[in-house]
Amino acid sequence: MKIAQLLHNPGAGDEEHSKKDLMSLIESEGFECRYTSTKKDDWKELTTDVDFLIVAGGDGTVRRVAKQLLNRKLIEKPFPIGLLPNGTANNIAVTLGIPVEETKPVVQRWHNGQRKRFDVGLVEGLSKREFFLEGLGFGVFPKLMRKMEDRQEQSSEAPEEKLRTALNLLTGIVESYKPHWCRIEVDGVDYSGEYLLVEVMNIRSIGPNLVLAPAADPGDGQLEIVLIAPHQRDQLLNYIQNRLTGSPSDYWGTVLKGRTVRMQWEGTQLHLDDQLIKTRKPRDLRLTLHEGALSFLGCKPFGEGSY
Repeated sequence: MKIAQLLHNPGAGDEEHSKKDLMSLIESEGFECRYTSTKKDDWKELTTDVDFLIVAGGDGTVRRVAKQLLNRKLIEKPFPIGLLPNGTANNIAVTLGIPVEETKPVVQRWHNGQRKRFDVGLVEGLSKREFFLEGLGFGVFPKLMRKMEDRQEQSSEAPEEKLRTALNLLTGIVESYKPHWCRIEVDGVDYSGEYLLVEVMNIRSIGPNLVLAPAADPGDGQLEIVLIAPHQRDQLLNYIQNRLTGSPSDYWGTVLKGRTVRMQWEGTQLHLDDQLIKTRKPRDLRLTLHEGALSFLGCKPFGEGSY
């Protein structure tokens, strides 16, 4: 019987994702399950007899666990991750083809033991070396994150309502946002110019489930660089509106692939996954990949239809 360590964010999700229900489901599928709340200080203590980790939470919880795994010594046992998404956006799960609405089919997939390699973005040029799972970017998204932070303390919205709120706020930001200059090189090729948005992505979507890099494969050893120029403002607004109404929309943006990115934005705000970062002056950043640094269980094979 395989042993799983359940790392659970009890503040995320609904009653279906309670400690009792999750433990019952996992054990009913033939796994021995040990429970740890990520709200407790001891959640980082991992024993070597554990076969895999289960992360029950949103993208932020996945990042916290990933940080702990990346800080482990090279000689320590690697742990694959079984992801039970129950956050607001669940962008990582969506990219990996892990069902968000139903938990049981996800747990059943873990029996086949197949693993999906997951690259991790590395960032040099900030006050300390950083990493990202989802993406790093400048422009309209850091501004959206700042506005959402201002609302967070007084908001008790359900996940779907939060996503709609974010999309509505983003519409207003895009309509009035002044383009900024970005010096950017992708594998030594210069793409510098004025942009509304520059995103270096490891997965398909960011923020309120906006799919800006539809062909992204987080295990292919390459970054996806999304550039949205001022003349594409109306297309971005139309794309956001279609997301609000649930209408189908063909992707229109400029997406490059590369292994190394050098960039400097003339502003002083950027985001790193779900974290808003403010700097005193523009930073010269270098982005690379740690290939296959993590692995996930129960993912839909890449290339099998759309996600």
